[in-house]
Amino acid sequence: MDDPLVGQRIVVRDWILEDLPSYRKAQTPGQKWQELDAPYFPRPSLEATDRTVERIADRIRRGDWPVPREVAVIADATTNDLIGRISRYWQSEETHWLSVGLVIFDPEHWGRGLGFEALGLWSDDLFASMPQLARLDLRTWSGNVGMIRLAEKLGYSLEAKFRNARVVDGKLYDGLGFGVLREEWAARYPEGFAKSL
Repeated sequence: MDDPLVGQRIVVRDWILEDLPSYRKAQTPGQKWQELDAPYFPRPSLEATDRTVERIADRIRRGDWPVPREVAVIADATTNDLIGRISRYWQSEETHWLSVGLVIFDPEHWGRGLGFEALGLWSDDLFASMPQLARLDLRTWSGNVGMIRLAEKLGYSLEAKFRNARVVDGKLYDGLGFGVLREEWAARYPEGFAKSL
C-alpha cells in the first residue's frame, strides 16, 4: 500500500521487520484470540509459523506486495506497534466475490473500536481500489459475538446462517455470513469511512 490507511487510533499498513517478533509471539498456542478466530480449524505448528514469518520477512526485504494488499498490519497509531492483522480473500474471483477478515491479537485492545476503524478503512479501500466489486463478505461463527457486533456496526447485513455448522469444544455453533453491497456502503459513508470517525 503506497500510503497507510489512517484512523484515529490505528493505522493499516504494510509489514515491517520490527513486526515479526510480536507476530510470531501472537501465533504461539494458547493465545486468547485463537479461541475466537476460526477455532474449528487446526492451528499451524510452530515450524509452519516460522516458515510464514520467514516468507513475510523475505517479502518485506523485496517490497513484493500485491495491489491491493491481501494482508496488512493493524498498528497502533501512536507507537506503530503491531496489534493485529487484516486480510481479504476470494470466495469467487470469477464473480468478484471477496471476503474480509481481521484479528486483534491482545485482548487488552478488544472492545475499544480498533477493529471497527481497521475494517472500516479496509472495506472503504477495497471498494475504492477494486471497482469490479459489487459486495464484500465477512464470515464468522455464532460464538464470536465481538465480530458479529463489528459487522453490524459497520453496516454489514446477516445474509446466511448455516445452523450447527461449526464445532467448538464439542459444542455446535452456527456459521454466519455477513455482506455489504457497494451502494449500501456508499450510502452509509458518502464521504468515505475515514470522514465518519
